[in-house]
Amino acid sequence: MSEPTAPPPPPQYTPPPPSANPPGVSPNRSIMIVLSYLWLLALVPLLVEKDDREVQWHAKHGLVLMVAEIILWMAFFILHWIPFLGCALLIIQVALWFGILIVHILCIVKGVNGERFIIPGISQYADRF
Repeated sequence: MSEPTAPPPPPQYTPPPPSANPPGVSPNRSIMIVLSYLWLLALVPLLVEKDDREVQWHAKHGLVLMVAEIILWMAFFILHWIPFLGCALLIIQVALWFGILIVHILCIVKGVNGERFIIPGISQYADRF
């Protein structure tokens, strides 16, 4: 006769894998960071994602950047009224707006990659509110 065999051991319990988003991290983080640097759309992540500190920082940074751009735009608008200065300022203004567009793109790319792009003289105001 054959010898009795032992029953197979019960399967080992394996815990489920950790969730992709730790607590406090938004599943829409990348979208919200992109919205943070699209001027007035920065209000969306600021008001919607209150638990995600990183999204909040980027939204505040985007709003401060927008306010700085509005102040700069108003200064150029006033300076354009000075005779002979308006034409020269137009060239400077086009170059400056191109630079601002590059800053927005850098902020979006770094933000989506989990980094922060610090702009001297502007980023310090984002931490104040």
